[in-house]
Formats: sequence, structure tokens, C-alpha cells
Amino acid sequence: MKLSVLLDRARDHALPVIANIGDDDLTKPTPRADYDVRALLDHLLHVVVEFQKLAVKQDADFSHTPSYPDWRAQFPAETAKLVEAWGQPGADEGIAGSMNMPAQTVGGLALLDLTIHASDLAQATGQRFEPDTEVLAEVAGLVAQMGPMAQEWNVFKAPVEAPADASPFERVLADTGRNPRWSA
Repeated sequence: MKLSVLLDRARDHALPVIANIGDDDLTKPTPRADYDVRALLDHLLHVVVEFQKLAVKQDADFSHTPSYPDWRAQFPAETAKLVEAWGQPGADEGIAGSMNMPAQTVGGLALLDLTIHASDLAQATGQRFEPDTEVLAEVAGLVAQMGPMAQEWNVFKAPVEAPADASPFERVLADTGRNPRWSA
């Protein structure tokens, strides 16, 4: 399935989570101990913005995370731009910018972040989240493929054991080093 279609489906599942985050949620912890909800929103929005550049083979800057004070309006707009950027002819071909990786893999990383961090934000704010099944299949493949390198880069923690009755998505979360049933 085309990457932009998967990104659009991931966006469809992330938007309600973002829309239901209230001001009183912003200081809550998340499954990523180094981020509260507000910091994770900024991180995710920054990923969305920078991965638009990678789609057009420009260099992205992840050296710092700016604050996005208007995240409620920016998230829907910027994720729409992300889907559009990765839907352009050639976006998923060749090498993507400063990441020096195949563009198809880089676009997959945007899909992974959008899915996993939407889940983090849902868990932190007491919302339910379940990704689209085809998005989940793609993300699961990426987690399996990128796991060791992602741990090296400190993007994932070491995998944790999933509960015996874990759903396929909970198993993916465990593979990224997250407690799939984390709660504040």
C-alpha cells in the first residue's frame, strides 16, 4: 500500500487523540519518561514538520525541538501537509536528505512516530487508541527491521515482555521498549 495512504490512515487515528487533549492534560507524564504531554506534542509536531522536508529530499533538523504554541491548529494542518508531501511522485524513492537512508524507510519512520506517539498521548490522557490494521502491519515490520538501530540511537528502549494476552499492537509497543499497558 502506498505510504501516503498509510500516513493518511495514521493521521485519521491520531487526530481524535490530539483533539481530545485538554489544557489540564499538558503536564501529565507519558510512557516516554523524558516527555510530559506538552513536550511530546511538541516533539511529534516537530517530527511531522521535519519529515515533510525529508519527503522532498531536503535536510531535516532534529537538533532541537521548538515549542508549538498553536499545536491544536497546527497538528491537523501539518499532518495534512505530511501526507501530501509523501504522496508526491518520487517522494518514497531514492535517499531522503540528511538521514542518508532510503526514502521509503524514512517515510516509514514518520508513520511509526505518528502511530506510536499518538498511542503514547492516548495512554497519557486516558484515551483509547488502536491503529489501522494495515498501518499496524507496516509499523510492526519497521519496528522489527529498525529495532537494533533504533535502540542504538536511543529512539527505542530495549524490548520488554508483552503480557501473554497482548494484542498485536501491544506487542509492537513492547518491542519499542514501552509498557503496553502503561498508565500514569
